[in-house]
Amino acid sequence: MAFLAGCAGPQRLVPRAEVACIADANIVDAMSAARTILGRMYFAIEKADPNAGLIRTEPLPGAQFFELWRSDNVSFRDTAEANLHAMRRSVELHFRPNQGQVSIDCTVRVQRLSLPEQDVSSVSQAYLIHSRSTPDLQTFSLTPQQRAAMAWIDVEDDQPLAVEILKRIRQRIMQQREEEAS
Repeated sequence: MAFLAGCAGPQRLVPRAEVACIADANIVDAMSAARTILGRMYFAIEKADPNAGLIRTEPLPGAQFFELWRSDNVSFRDTAEANLHAMRRSVELHFRPNQGQVSIDCTVRVQRLSLPEQDVSSVSQAYLIHSRSTPDLQTFSLTPQQRAAMAWIDVEDDQPLAVEILKRIRQRIMQQREEEAS
């Protein structure tokens, strides 16, 4: 049973950033390409500092199965998890000059919303465990105690999405070079 629950799999204790090196590029062009790619993926930029070589995004809620235009769920597992849980991702990119090329480190942080359960202390409060939703409108109400205890819990970093972001940045830089050459 532990194997089926995912407990028997390898556990990674230290998050690892994905790295790409792009030859004959400068930090300004690489950051411009990264901002374009992150914008196309619907990430909002929280901080972009060319002096520090840093781009950080606001957390983006995970795409639902019907949001076909979104590309932040790289695998079917990510899509399923985003539909079962309230998930969000934020991206952090570090740009460093490295012997005539630019080194880009990408980390995609994933968080899951943790909501405490509604305690029922008597039969008269049993109705509180159900929402007042209708087929047309889903509502969700929290008690003050639940609201105070809810939190975003860090889960494993999204390595496949980091790889995809770096691939798209590299492609965008190559596309910019072709446009400048023509």
